Amino acid sequence: MSNAWVAEVVVMPKAGVNDPQGEAILGGLHDLGYRAVSRVRAGKQFRVEIDAENEAAARNAIAEMSDRVLANPVIEVYEIESLTPLTGAGAER
Repeated sequence: MSNAWVAEVVVMPKAGVNDPQGEAILGGLHDLGYRAVSRVRAGKQFRVEIDAENEAAARNAIAEMSDRVLANPVIEVYEIESLTPLTGAGAER
């Protein structure tokens, strides 16, 4: 029996990797008077819905997708922020 799962995956630049988007946001925040902000890193968030037999299978599939497609392993790292069963209105696809 297959179950529907939803994962939240956050992808960020690796430490030490140049982040021009984060630098631009930092400059904009300073221009608006938010001088207390010392650093901004810009990333991406993905919400992935997947059918899998169980939580472990869903997590393994999400990790594989993240390694192969969602993140560039040369310059980015990812974290699976959450993985929960998809229920209710969201489960009716």
